[in-house]
Amino acid sequence: MQTPEARSVPGRRAVSFSVVDPATGETFDEASDQQPGELDDVIVRAQRAWHGWRADPAARTAALRAAADAVETAGDDLARLLTREQGKPLAESCAEVARTAARLRYFADLAPRTRRIDDGRPVHSEIRWRPLGPVAAIVPWNFPLQLAAAKFAPALAAGNTMVLKPSPFTPLATRLLGSVLAAVLPEDVLTVVTGREPLGARLASHPGIRHVTFTGSVPTGRAVAAAAAGSLARVTLELGGNDAAVLLDDVDVDRIADRLFWAAFRNCGQVCMAVKRVYVPARLHAEVVEALAQRAKAVAVGPGLDPETRLGPVNNAPQLARVEQITEQALADGARVASGGHRLDGPGYFFAPTILTDVPPGSPVVTEEQFGPVLPVLPYRSLDEAVDAANGTGFGLGGSVWGTDLDRAEAVADRLECGTAWINHHAELSLAQPFAGVKDSGVGVAGGPWGLYGNLRPFVVHRPQEG
Repeated sequence: MQTPEARSVPGRRAVSFSVVDPATGETFDEASDQQPGELDDVIVRAQRAWHGWRADPAARTAALRAAADAVETAGDDLARLLTREQGKPLAESCAEVARTAARLRYFADLAPRTRRIDDGRPVHSEIRWRPLGPVAAIVPWNFPLQLAAAKFAPALAAGNTMVLKPSPFTPLATRLLGSVLAAVLPEDVLTVVTGREPLGARLASHPGIRHVTFTGSVPTGRAVAAAAAGSLARVTLELGGNDAAVLLDDVDVDRIADRLFWAAFRNCGQVCMAVKRVYVPARLHAEVVEALAQRAKAVAVGPGLDPETRLGPVNNAPQLARVEQITEQALADGARVASGGHRLDGPGYFFAPTILTDVPPGSPVVTEEQFGPVLPVLPYRSLDEAVDAANGTGFGLGGSVWGTDLDRAEAVADRLECGTAWINHHAELSLAQPFAGVKDSGVGVAGGPWGLYGNLRPFVVHRPQEG
């Protein structure tokens, strides 16, 4: 495989855009700003490559296993580049690279099953599965490699070819990943394209693409779905989250405080499934606020390449402005800062980890997705009130319930309107489980066998029974 950067376009001057290190706020590299018209050639090549890739399942399995090995071999380089452009601590980047390799290895060994239909008629009927063709993935900046692999691993395992577009804020590690995989995948099976809009819009609407999978904001997800509708392409959308954590009255605050804090602040809060609201019984509210505020004040914030850092910067300037604005709005609405609440002095996009209390339930920091290191903690007086509040937004990605009585906690979790609910932890996913949101949080299912079948179409064969 060649990435498009390696191919020249006759008569076209190369155009690039800057990539900023969020720990410094300064440009440290550039990426090719590919133009929408260049996609035609890329997708024609993906179509040609598909015919050979789909034909040999055993060869696909071997290639994907080799791809996992190649990612692990290049792990240090990938992780350091990921931290440089995304900002997360190096340990988290290493974990993301490991997850990328693990996902490739998982899907390498997953295959669809042919199933016979027995409905009493004298006909032998089988459901078989066929790949879709060239497919597209558009990936955000918070987990560029992990989310890319969540899309290309099942797509390639199913026999499709893929065109992958990372965010313009984090194109470099994905581009390097494409180069690493080029050594073990046939040419044009996986192509990485980098560029600013309208490149993504053109990719989503391209008539040669049969499935578009996207992770990002709700408004952009709607635009992707509308663009794909023009060619009746299938869509899988993993959109925003505003996950609620509901603490029960028997919760052991000291025991769960660390887990709860990191469920909200991992990757600087830039996680779709992060805890973004905490509902606490009124009598425990002050204790929970204090426990979380202590941790927010003590956590080491700094550049991701510093081994002492536990919390890095916000990834980009527009998102930092969003975090500042939504915090200022909460304070204007009457909220009180228990810790943080401000941008940190110095270079880079650093915002102090923030715990808010006395937040009005209608403030945007509660009703919207802040996607940053800011967490509102809200008291409740009845469990029904807490569940209603947890369900009272347009989002439905995940949620969690925290308490000592696990049966009771599970009964409360069953009332949450979301795709995944956890007990006494949050945002932990197995490669083998489905991942999907409800309401505005998504369309379609990723993960496990469901992710594989989402990249296939059924093909039914009927034949008369002999005799």
